[in-house]
Amino acid sequence: MPQTKATKKSTPKSTPKAVKKVAEKVAKKTVKKAAKKTAAATTKIATASSVTKEKKESVADTGFAEGDYIVYPMHGVGLVTGIQKQTILGNKTLCYILEIQSNKMKVVIPTNKATETGIRSIIKKTDVKKVTALLRKDEVDTEEDWKLRYQNNLNKIKSGSIYSVAEVCRNLYKRARDKELSLMEKRLYESAYNLITSEIAIAKDITQEEAGNMISDILS
Repeated sequence: MPQTKATKKSTPKSTPKAVKKVAEKVAKKTVKKAAKKTAAATTKIATASSVTKEKKESVADTGFAEGDYIVYPMHGVGLVTGIQKQTILGNKTLCYILEIQSNKMKVVIPTNKATETGIRSIIKKTDVKKVTALLRKDEVDTEEDWKLRYQNNLNKIKSGSIYSVAEVCRNLYKRARDKELSLMEKRLYESAYNLITSEIAIAKDITQEEAGNMISDILS
């Protein structure tokens, strides 16, 4: 039988033009990927820069930053959970996002209105002694007209000053020993008591229950 020669498969030779096209295609893909990575990195940096700028602006306004505890009049201790731009009346405004600790209510306050709304820092640990000294004072509210007395005490609580709130707490506690308080004054006393104990708890880094026991011991 005649032997047949094995036929070799021919491999097409790469022409210079074909090599150039492949190289151009690879180069385009590489450039495209690099551009995407650069754009993503730029966006990330811009976002981080924007957040940092907002925080710096807010601290410059009132000195509060994310994670700070503050006091909001009539509401008590709140935690700054965020600093963000919110649309208010069609304008982008930098705001504090607060979480009131007593009821977990969310409150949004423009940073440029913080002072106007009465938001302030928690008292220092060393200032707690001033509060307890006020509670120990042997003074009473001599106003007999309960409506006037109630309004005066309400104004003190609205002021946001822990010292004024301490006076309300002390005066109503002493009055309650001699005469039963009206329902409205009972609620006012409870409000003053909770406002004091919640702030002292943060200032002294103790529980509110421990702060309450301390205040109750002083008043009694």
